[in-house]
Amino acid sequence: MKLNLFKKKNFKEGNPVKKSNYWIENLKTFSIAILIALTLRTFAFEPFSIPSGSMKPTLLEGDYLFVSKYSYGYSRHSFPMSFPGFSGRIFGSFPERGDVAVFKFTKNTKIDYIKRIIGLPGDKIQIKNGILFLNDKAINRQSMGLWSAKDRNNVMYTYDKYEEKLSDSVVYEVLDASPNGMLDNTDVYTVPEGYFFAMGDNRDQSSDSRILSQLGFIPFENLVGKAQIIFYSRDREESLWKLWLWPSSIRVERLFKSI
Repeated sequence: MKLNLFKKKNFKEGNPVKKSNYWIENLKTFSIAILIALTLRTFAFEPFSIPSGSMKPTLLEGDYLFVSKYSYGYSRHSFPMSFPGFSGRIFGSFPERGDVAVFKFTKNTKIDYIKRIIGLPGDKIQIKNGILFLNDKAINRQSMGLWSAKDRNNVMYTYDKYEEKLSDSVVYEVLDASPNGMLDNTDVYTVPEGYFFAMGDNRDQSSDSRILSQLGFIPFENLVGKAQIIFYSRDREESLWKLWLWPSSIRVERLFKSI
C-alpha cells in the first residue's frame, strides 16, 4: 500500500493566507526591547566611557565600563536627565573608601565625573609632599618605577608610579607627574556630614575634591554608581575613519577587567 506522507492544504483561489500585522508586531518587539534597556540602565548597570586621563593608570582614555546603579541606592540622578525631581536617596548605602565612583559634577549636574572615593563624612584629608594622610595617618605608598603613556592630544608623559594601600583590602596604583606639584601640599580637609571626598589616581593631572572652588566635596545625592568592570577598550590614537585599524586598536588585555 502506498502511503501519502505529505498532504497538501487546499486553499480557495482568491483567498490569501491570513497574516498578522508585520509592523505592529515589530513595533511591539522594539518597544519591549527599549523598555528593558531603559530599566537595566536605570536600576542595574549603565555604560560610561572615559574621555580623559585623570584616573590613569586605573582607567585609560578609550575605556568603556559598566557602573552598578544599585550600589549606593537611587537618587534623582540615577534616572535619565535627573527626572523625576526628588531629594535624598532610596535604598541609600554609603560608598567605601577606595571605591571608583561616577557622580554628578557639583557645579553642573549635567556633567558626569569619575574619581576614587578617599574620604567619608567626618574624615580629615591632607596631602603632604605628595603623601596622602587620612585622619592624621600617612597612607603607605611604595614606588613601582616609571610609567609612560600618551594623553588624548598624543603627547607622551612619563610618571612616577606608586602602589597606594588605603587598607588591607584596598590597594591601587597612582601616578605622580612631578614632585612638589600644585596639589602635592594642601590644607586639611574635613569632610562634612552627607558629603564625600574624591581624588583622581593621576594625582597631578586631576581636578578633584582638593580644589574646593571647582569640584569640592561631593553630596551623597550626586553619586550615580560604582565602576565595576571594563567591557571594552580602544586606543584612541587611531582615527575612527581608519576602519582597517580598528582590530589592532583594541586593548585586548583590558577587556572584562575588574576595576
